[in-house]
Formats: sequence, structure tokens, C-alpha cells
Amino acid sequence: MYRLYHKIPEGLEPIANTFKQHVTNEGTVLVRQAEDAASNQATTSSGAPEQVLIRKIIELHDKYMAYVTDCFSNNTLFHKALKEAFEVFCNKTVAGGSSAELLATFCDNILKKGGSEELGDEAIEETLEKVVKLLMYISDKDLFAEFYRKKLARRLLFDRSANDDHERSILTKLKQQCGGQFTSKMEGMVTDLTLARENQTGFEGYLSSNPAAHPGLDLTVTVLTTGFWPSYKSFDLNLPAEMVRCVEVFKGFYETKTKHRKLTWIYSLGTCHVNGKFEQKTIELVVSTYQAAVLLLFNSSDRLSYSEIMAQLNLTHDDLVRLLHSLSCAKYKILTKEPNTRTISQTDSFEFNSKFTDRMRRIKIPLPPVDERKKVVEDVDKDRRYAIDAALVRIMKSRKVLGDQQLVSECVEQLSRMFKPDIKAIKKRMEDLITRDYLERDKENPNLFRYLA
Repeated sequence: MYRLYHKIPEGLEPIANTFKQHVTNEGTVLVRQAEDAASNQATTSSGAPEQVLIRKIIELHDKYMAYVTDCFSNNTLFHKALKEAFEVFCNKTVAGGSSAELLATFCDNILKKGGSEELGDEAIEETLEKVVKLLMYISDKDLFAEFYRKKLARRLLFDRSANDDHERSILTKLKQQCGGQFTSKMEGMVTDLTLARENQTGFEGYLSSNPAAHPGLDLTVTVLTTGFWPSYKSFDLNLPAEMVRCVEVFKGFYETKTKHRKLTWIYSLGTCHVNGKFEQKTIELVVSTYQAAVLLLFNSSDRLSYSEIMAQLNLTHDDLVRLLHSLSCAKYKILTKEPNTRTISQTDSFEFNSKFTDRMRRIKIPLPPVDERKKVVEDVDKDRRYAIDAALVRIMKSRKVLGDQQLVSECVEQLSRMFKPDIKAIKKRMEDLITRDYLERDKENPNLFRYLA
């Protein structure tokens, strides 16, 4: 077909359009199948339907890219057709999740230990390469970055990352495609972990040379740089005495290294190993710092009411309900509660369940995860407002006077590398900049804007 038509002036355009239409249809069918599978929750053996979708889209891209390079001898018309086709179905939402989130989850599955994708090193490299290519078709690259960062943080902090080299390799690929600003925070996170390991070694050295300072339990602290990592809620939890001692000792060590840095403890990311001395045998419980704080209260009291626990720990209702539910209503009932119901209410009281036993010597007590999707989307929206402001001011600073339409279109053009800005959002930011005296409307022609230095 290509050889036949390429001799005719403008003969290739109809072929390219047909090609584009065909690819779009095939891709849309894949998205629809994933939607149906997700709504029926018919998870196939190869993982969640959304993950299967990304696999299939990658295969589709390989297949048609080969058409473009071999059959259509790399003609730019066909490259454009392929790009436009993929942009159509790569930006559809599947089962309430954006494609940016699906892609980030897909990467997470490849890069974490025991992920659903069991691949060899070369296959992983190849897949990552293809994922980064797919990202080019997604308009909300900033949303991908935020989801990716959240998942990267979990991989790094909970030691779930299968291989450091792959982590760095995908960041290099992303940097080439999307620029240094896109990956600077993520690179900072990976470097932070290396520094944190050195820091921990230093701390262990400090303890062995100051035996008097030893807190009496093993402590590992990961020190991170605030700016690189996603923001985490940190509460002033009233720590049990054993942990307060740990915090003080580490503070003492950290101050020998630097005087100007302030440590904020994020207890929500901590893990503790607590020995539970039950009647039948002692079991090691692997719990979060919050769960441990709850359990340790029962060393000094036999029975505690909901309100007493709340007062002693200084926690919010939502958090406390989650904690107590995980310890008294879930799979492992370390605490018994009265009345014995499946839900936690503020009138309940709790006791240590000395009868508890399990065939394992060590058990992990999971905390139900908080849905982060909403928070990520909110964070990205906030960042977008700043990005639009900055772009508008940059354009006006260089142009001094500009018409309404031109300003909007230049702003869209500047930002489209990271996300597709909403025209309404841009207009809203323009009004905001006028009230903040960055811009003003022309007296005679309200469609003209002037920059106020």
C-alpha cells in the first residue's frame, strides 16, 4: 500500500488517517476490556486487569511501531498518526484510576520485590524503556510523577526495592524524556537512602563507643531530606518511655554531626518488633510505631478504655480507630475488647489477650492502608496552580503587553510538556495575578494585559 500510494502527491494522507483510526480502535477496545474486567473483578492469573492493560498497550505499540519503521519506511506522517492514536486511548481512565496512576503502579510491580512481574534483568530494562515511551503519550505527566514518587518512597523506606540499579536506570530514562526537573526529587530520594545507611553505620559506631548512651533496644533511623520526599502527616504522638529514650539518644548523636538541622519524626512510617509474652509461648509481633505505642500501654495497665488510650497517646479518632481495629478485630486479636463486636466505638474497653497464640513465632500485623489517590490528586492540583502562575509571569515579563488569547495559548504551549492545563484554570490564575498586582488589564482594551514590574 505504501509503495503504491507514496508516488501520488498527498496520496499517503488518507492511508495515514486510516492507520490512525485502526490503531485508535484497537487501543480503545483494550481499554474497554480492562474496564469490563475491573468492574467484574475477574482478575486473571496474570494480575489486575489494569496491569494487563499496560502490558497489552506495550505489545500494541511494539506491533505498530514495527509497521511504521518497516512497512511505512519511517515516514513522519505515520509516526504522527501513531502518536495521535495512542494519545487518544492512553488518556482514558480505567476503573476510576487515571492512566498516569496505572503506569506508576505498573512500574512499581516491576521494581518491587515479589512483584507480579517476574522478569530477568534484561527484560526489566526493556520493559522500563517501553514504559517511558508510553509516558510520552500521557498528558498528565506531573500526576504520574507524584504517584511514582509515592510508590518509590514506599519501596525505598520499607526495603521493598528489588534492585538499586533498575531504580536509577528508569530515572535516567525519565530524565532524558522529561528533563532534569522531572526527576530531581526522585534522584534525591534514592541518594538520601544511601546517605541514611552511612548515617546508621555512624550511629552504631557512636553507640559502641558510648555504651552508657545505649537505649537498651536496637534502633535504626532513616534520616531524609524534607524537600525530596512526599509530605507525610506527623503527629505529636506521646511515645512510650522506651521509645522516648531512643529518640533522645539519636538526637544526641545527630547533634554531634550537625547543629543546624531540625529532626521531625514521622512515626507513621516506623516499624517495631515487640515481644508478646502470651501464656502458651512468646511471639514476636512486627507492628507499626503507632500499634506498638498502643500495645506498650498494656504493660502498665490490665484494662484501658478507648478514651484513656486516646488521652495517653494524643491521637486523632480516625487513627485510633484504625489502630485498635487492626489489633482487636482483624486476623490477629492481640487485644480483646468489650463488647465483642466487629467495629470500634468510643465506649469500648480493651484488655491484653493472654490466650492468643499462633503457629508462627513471628507475625506481622497489618494496618489497613489509607487511600492516597485523593491526596495525590490534590497535591498535583496545588502544584499546577503554581506552575500556571509561573508560566504566565514568565511570558508577560518577556512580552510586557499581550492579548488574552495569545497569553492563554502561549501558557498552554509552555506547560503541555508536563500536563494539559485547563483553560478555565488559566483564566482563574490570570484574575488572581491581577489582584496580586502582577498584571493589569489595558484601560481601553480589556482583552489586553500589561505586565506590572
